[in-house]
Amino acid sequence: MSVGSPFVDLWEAIADAVPGRCAQITGAARFTWRDLDRRADGVADALVRNGLGRQDKVAQYLHNGPEYLESLLACYKAALVPVNTNYRYGGAELSELWDDADVAAVVLHGSFVPTVESIVREMTGVKLWLWVDDGTHACPEWALPYESVARSDPGRFLPRWDRTPEDLYLLYTGGTTGRPKGVMWTQGDLFSLLQAGSGLVPTPGVPMNELVSSIIDMPIRVHLAASPLMHGAGALRAFGALDQAGTVVTLQGRRFDPIELLDTIERERVTTLSIVGDAFARPILDVLDAEPGRWDLSTLESIASSGVMWSEETKRGLLRHHPGLVLLDGLSSSEAIGIGSSRSSSVDGVSRTGQFVATARVRLLGQNGEWLPAGSTEAGLVALAGPNPLGYYKDPMKTAETFRVIDGERFAIPGDWAVLNEDGSLRLLGRGSSCVNTGGEKVHVEEVEEALKRLRRVRDAAVVGLPDPVLGEAVVAVLEVESAFEVDVEAIRADLRSELAPYKLPREVVAVQSLGRGPNGKLDYARIRADAAALLRPTEE
Repeated sequence: MSVGSPFVDLWEAIADAVPGRCAQITGAARFTWRDLDRRADGVADALVRNGLGRQDKVAQYLHNGPEYLESLLACYKAALVPVNTNYRYGGAELSELWDDADVAAVVLHGSFVPTVESIVREMTGVKLWLWVDDGTHACPEWALPYESVARSDPGRFLPRWDRTPEDLYLLYTGGTTGRPKGVMWTQGDLFSLLQAGSGLVPTPGVPMNELVSSIIDMPIRVHLAASPLMHGAGALRAFGALDQAGTVVTLQGRRFDPIELLDTIERERVTTLSIVGDAFARPILDVLDAEPGRWDLSTLESIASSGVMWSEETKRGLLRHHPGLVLLDGLSSSEAIGIGSSRSSSVDGVSRTGQFVATARVRLLGQNGEWLPAGSTEAGLVALAGPNPLGYYKDPMKTAETFRVIDGERFAIPGDWAVLNEDGSLRLLGRGSSCVNTGGEKVHVEEVEEALKRLRRVRDAAVVGLPDPVLGEAVVAVLEVESAFEVDVEAIRADLRSELAPYKLPREVVAVQSLGRGPNGKLDYARIRADAAALLRPTEE
């Protein structure tokens, strides 16, 4: 194993071994491994020259594109810490996130300049803003053009300080465990998990170039990252492709277009694809059904989804168009990578929605703190043995709640309730009533509820998730309102847009006379969800 940054050591060795191999593709733009390495050197040099020091934080406020992985590698080269940033956030949400993360530099697409303009003066800790030209807004006076530093060619970058496997990768959650929190992964642990999944595990004492020599002789993996790189699932699957000296392809469009995706698979001979459940898979299936035979998908070997479960019906439809596909559904979280997975194919059959094969690292913790045996009908909390994160950044209390030592072993317990069957299959029940998982985004209900309660004539509010065929769950607001108040969902959404990201806005609204809070002031979310479903989905009852 490397004594420096394992990702830097491996990726630089690959760039030295196959410099002309394609590393990244977006539309007509193609970047070789030499390009990836040299451009990351230029960005790393600029970050350090502008005053960033060891383990300072760098936010990536970017859509998918080559700059995302370039700037991430630059952080690793300079022993800095990348901070994933949800590009759907507004100014207040960005300010809160970047303050929490102690961000010292930001890489941003030009389309986000207006949003950042509203907070740039208050972000006094940011020493450098790098503007990525996307043909929208010009480079502001407070930023430097990213391309000028990426092309600066300073040579192979070496920081003045050490790089180590303990250097951090800071992965901010989407809000499953409350407000977004920075999960502190060490590069060494993350690298080990990814390599264990590929079977290409470095041997202690064996030079990295020996591992590389076996990697570059493998068939080249061409991975299409359709899911956002700002989310852990999308980024880690892209890391896995680079770890195998492969090519990462990203789409040009800012909104998901299944036709662009299928055109890209055919044109670039894509072998693996990452998506976000039915939010991506159903539109893909719709266009395949509308124009069967239009696309040559013969090179595509597998589709992997994380973040939202995708339905058996959609999987069957995709296999009908491409019987050779393997469909993978991953069960992980920012805090617990590798809980379980499911596999569907024409040979294996289609796995049931919400059922996974648990990894050997999984145990279930009962409500009274006891370990539940496989085959128990009782639901328990999923507990995942290491390697696990160090904890949450600057949050020792939440760290102690989520990462617990039990019987001398440290576990990550992110809040997933499940039943572990005797055959090792894991039936996922959910992540509690405090979070709605919509289209791969995690919506913390209290944040939306507080925003709703600030609206005129709204006395109280509850937010729940109801099943949605595309998004997995739809955000639904249940409002206790003044008797004369007429609920208008579009007007409510318009009123909330100034403070909440679009995916957090309620898609449906129900008005009630009373939410029925208990004597302790708490809400019965199960009852509220059932009542909302009865009103909005009466045919499903």
